[in-house]
Amino acid sequence: MRKLTALIFAAIFAFAAAPALAADLPEYPVYDIPDLPPVDYGLGGSFYLRGSVAGSAWWASDAIYCGCITTFDAPGYGFSIGGGFGYETGDGFRADVTYDYLSIDGLSETGGNSVNLRSSLMLANAYYDFMFSDYGSAGGGWGAYIGGGVGFAYNYSQVLDSGGVELAWGTSVEAAGAIMAGVTYDMGTMVADLGYRAIYMDKVMSTPPAAPPPYLINNNWIHEVRGTLRYRF
Repeated sequence: MRKLTALIFAAIFAFAAAPALAADLPEYPVYDIPDLPPVDYGLGGSFYLRGSVAGSAWWASDAIYCGCITTFDAPGYGFSIGGGFGYETGDGFRADVTYDYLSIDGLSETGGNSVNLRSSLMLANAYYDFMFSDYGSAGGGWGAYIGGGVGFAYNYSQVLDSGGVELAWGTSVEAAGAIMAGVTYDMGTMVADLGYRAIYMDKVMSTPPAAPPPYLINNNWIHEVRGTLRYRF
């Protein structure tokens, strides 16, 4: 009973003394914290210049020459070199306009003739970049991309016999398309990529004078392994 009475008196004393103890505590100043701007963890867009070089292989399904249909048994090989200008949004999407010069020789007909091609290719392209880091597109490090393009090509082509004598030649402007995929390494200001590009032209044909017979090459695919550098600014 005495212990219970002591506990009751101690509780009453603590309750009564609490306001006095609170009054004795120092008052700390309250500072007004200014409103801080929200933190943007995203990455902004940027313009870029690009340059590319590639090794090329040219395949076609068949050709019409001198009124006959012929097929091809070996691809032509060559290179392309080009440049372009583009913009990336910072969230994975980018687009550019590119110009490439293609030089390919030796697309071989089953009858022994061969075809050489010189082409100026203009494409408008769109891509999506996948980064292998937690920072998204333009975040640095390794990544990958897919893309596609549409445009046109100004072609100069010539047909040679097995001895290298020119049988026919011609120029034409053709619609062209491309699909692309590759891997990238983002270094901040510079981005390097190694990729594959497939260029399709429905036909490569001649528009020669009356003397040499015209020719028409169908279903042209140009496969490329291409290295590219992009410079952001």
